[in-house]
Amino acid sequence: MDLARTEVSHPGKQTGTARGSAARLGLMAVPVAFFAVFFAYPVAAIVARGLKVDGVWRLGRIGDVLAQSDVRHVLWFTTWQALASTALTLLIALPGAYVFARFDFPGKQVLRAVVTVPFVLPTVVVGTAFLALVGRGGLLDELWGVRLDTTVWAILLAHVFFNYAVVVRTVGGLWGQLDPRQEEAARMLGASRLRAWRQVTLPALAPAVAAAALMVFLFTFTSFGVVQILGGPTFSTLEVEIYRQTSQVFDLSTAAVLTLIQFAAVAAVLAVHAWTVRRRESALRLVDAATTARRPRGAGQWALLAGVLGVVVLLLVLPLAVLVQRSLGASGFGYYRALTREDGGTFLVPPIEAIGNSLQYAAAATAIAVVIGALAATALTRRDAGRFVRGFDALLMLPLGVSAVTVGFGFLIALDEPPLDLRSSWILVPLAQALVGVPFVVRTMLPVLRAVDGRLREAAAVLGASPWRVWREVDLPMVRRALLVAAGFAFAVSLGEFGATVFVARPDNPTLPVAVARLLGRPGEMNYGQAMALSTILMLVCAVALVVLERLRTDRSGEF
Repeated sequence: MDLARTEVSHPGKQTGTARGSAARLGLMAVPVAFFAVFFAYPVAAIVARGLKVDGVWRLGRIGDVLAQSDVRHVLWFTTWQALASTALTLLIALPGAYVFARFDFPGKQVLRAVVTVPFVLPTVVVGTAFLALVGRGGLLDELWGVRLDTTVWAILLAHVFFNYAVVVRTVGGLWGQLDPRQEEAARMLGASRLRAWRQVTLPALAPAVAAAALMVFLFTFTSFGVVQILGGPTFSTLEVEIYRQTSQVFDLSTAAVLTLIQFAAVAAVLAVHAWTVRRRESALRLVDAATTARRPRGAGQWALLAGVLGVVVLLLVLPLAVLVQRSLGASGFGYYRALTREDGGTFLVPPIEAIGNSLQYAAAATAIAVVIGALAATALTRRDAGRFVRGFDALLMLPLGVSAVTVGFGFLIALDEPPLDLRSSWILVPLAQALVGVPFVVRTMLPVLRAVDGRLREAAAVLGASPWRVWREVDLPMVRRALLVAAGFAFAVSLGEFGATVFVARPDNPTLPVAVARLLGRPGEMNYGQAMALSTILMLVCAVALVVLERLRTDRSGEF
């Protein structure tokens, strides 16, 4: 009887597995088509426009551009500041990762949300916050006559502010799941605390530290808004130089070469990052993070907690508080009231309309990102996927590192003929924003989908359920909350996208980041105050979204 049951069920299981593989490839079709049309095609179009003359590729232009001393200076500064920002971020944030991983204290979840707020803020708002703190007439200038806005220190500190959460959540998330009994066993065998940490905990943390360092390097290597506002004419990254070459100098060949250089660097970083993630997933035996966190014990642990809280207040909270204070100015809410009036110069509509525009665009971008990201995450669910699927996973991360300026300008160049003539359509902005939101949806949903017992899917498939019904009745009930968290992250990052949106947003429909940049680009106290007011509004929206997300999360490890 058992043998007969085996003989009957085995072919059905094989059929279900084969059908599942075919369904996975079918799920990949929509995300692949989306990225091909709205990412690869615009980037290829602008590169071709810059390097092709009369249908002939001018590859020699690459050497000509690299031979320019100012371009070499941009490359050197881009790499140097990214390395320095990464090292400084690790130095400052690793103690915070330990505190969030091993300590349990009142307000921990709220503090984790506060730490994450800077990461989802638009880079132009981060630059604005530090301008209010260290720039001309800023808090440090008023109190002690200290100005850092024309030095590289302002850029480095702003990058630490922006990426602090990357280290805390990536390293702290894994640290909290490491079994502390392994280190305690080493201590019982006679190892000192430092030696036990160095030989037991550090090797286990190394993949997470490497992954966090690579992500920080990626974000700072492609930094745009922060360097554009704080760097002035002295400091320029590849991203800022690409923007300058396309929108001010109109030298598309130089911009194309710089885009290729940045693309090659980003591809190399993402390849190493993918290797560290696979190593982290396969090499460790983890425990529930909730069982490893304890209340601080002893003066040393309380001092460490106090030090981390001090860093959070001075480095993360203070710039945001100064931003709010500058938005109020001496006249209370005068700058906010001025947002309701047309000025006839910077905007064709009152600046306050940028809030509604941003919310509508971000909602549409979130819907697109959730659909594309959910399909991609479902296709990537199995860990034993082949190279093609792993390559697809890497493709999804490229928009985080490839020049958003190039993508935005590529939209204008490539999407100008039927059936893709979208230059006058409102959907262009959400499409550009969704490209940045999709990786966050995938990274949020993928671990949860992989945690679903695959035997449930196989059983449903053997019983005749279609792939859509399997996803609806097996996966969706288990990942519904993760889907809401993914949508929240996509909304927050879409709301703050600036690099591509600055090209495709129409003057009569500006987004909040574009409005802030335009106001900062004009002289006058009123323009500066309105920029601070809009930045404060955007910061508050992002903060509320993050607090809601922390309450929705069921995973308390702290990872993204």
